[in-house]
Amino acid sequence: MKNSNNAGFDQHDNAQAAVEQDSFLMGANTLSNHPNDQAEAIPTLEAIPLALGTPKAGALANGYFSATNLAAMEARDIKPYIATGRTPHHPSWLAYFAQQPTLPPADASPKVPLAYKLQPEIGGALYRLRKCTVEPVLGMLKDILGFRQCSLRGLWAAAGEWCLVCIAFNLKRLHTLTMG
Repeated sequence: MKNSNNAGFDQHDNAQAAVEQDSFLMGANTLSNHPNDQAEAIPTLEAIPLALGTPKAGALANGYFSATNLAAMEARDIKPYIATGRTPHHPSWLAYFAQQPTLPPADASPKVPLAYKLQPEIGGALYRLRKCTVEPVLGMLKDILGFRQCSLRGLWAAAGEWCLVCIAFNLKRLHTLTMG
């Protein structure tokens, strides 16, 4: 991937995880060498085993936003909740008392209806769950399991290592769930 510090390229990997909201178990994981997440949503959805079923909805960060990802999720009957841009961490008090936006026109770009869907209370609440579903799992991988980077090099070797780390996390999580 392109290095942000200079004009060179470095060995980096882009890890993805599909996490179930209630149990925090990873249903799928993928790894690639793509620099951004736009091309990662569909392979991660395809990695979810058929035995687990199809998720009803998917909350994804704004890096995944694309018309292709929206269409792919809708074709699988998954309601997409993908951020259309960055939102401020501390919105002003006016944002809490603002009127609900009007319904977008039928000929609007795919981004406009999705942004509208994230505005009402239900869409915004579902999207906010992403922060307390996927992010804690990634934090646990880093802090509890101590996994901060792949030790192996090469796409296949790193993907195998990422898969092994995800299996270890799921086993640890299953132990926690069955003991409580």
